[in-house]
Amino acid sequence: FKSADDKLQGFDVDMGHIIAKALFGDPDKIEFVDQSSDSRIPNITTGKVDITCQFMTVTGERAQQVAFTIPYYREGVGLMMTAGSSYADYAALKAAGSKVTIATLQNVYAEAMVHAALPDAKVDQYDSQDLIYQALNSGRADAVATDQSSIAWFMTQNAGHYKDAGYGWNPQTYACAVRRGDQDWLNFVNTALHEAMTGVEFDFYAKSFKTWFGKDLPPPQIGFPVEYK
Repeated sequence: FKSADDKLQGFDVDMGHIIAKALFGDPDKIEFVDQSSDSRIPNITTGKVDITCQFMTVTGERAQQVAFTIPYYREGVGLMMTAGSSYADYAALKAAGSKVTIATLQNVYAEAMVHAALPDAKVDQYDSQDLIYQALNSGRADAVATDQSSIAWFMTQNAGHYKDAGYGWNPQTYACAVRRGDQDWLNFVNTALHEAMTGVEFDFYAKSFKTWFGKDLPPPQIGFPVEYK
């Protein structure tokens, strides 16, 4: 999304800054292209962009069209309620069965996704993220089901007004994507992301994680690289 001064910002945007710093020594030496979700793969394959880091879930089908980098985030679905909700947590929501209404973004998998966690809940689908939050705030929904990263960010921006139900499901991996066949470029991006998460650029990655998700990351363990255990 855009800041007050009309600049793109977000965790995905920060991944772009990490790559720019590794490539040019300047995190701001990057041009961002505003694109829809459906344009992500076509823009890579046609060369309109050099790389896409835009909440892109890794799948086998997509991996036949683009080359994925190492993951930079593991996403999942969570449940958020108002701080004053009569339901204490996920267990209470599940126990309430069909009395509970869950607001979520509209898509063909929405109902099945919610019912995987709350089998008897009523599911109301909305066209935008803002509308599911409005449904929650107005009392039309008892909770929203959305990406855990969105919940973490929203709760950070509205401290004290909401609570996490304490349950996550439907894990999916986020990675950047580049055009297939350019192994040198893929290797470079992998190195940049790896060092941001485990090495010299960790402070930048950790600061971004704290900004958008409200969580402090433990520093990388010194000694044997834990990723090889």
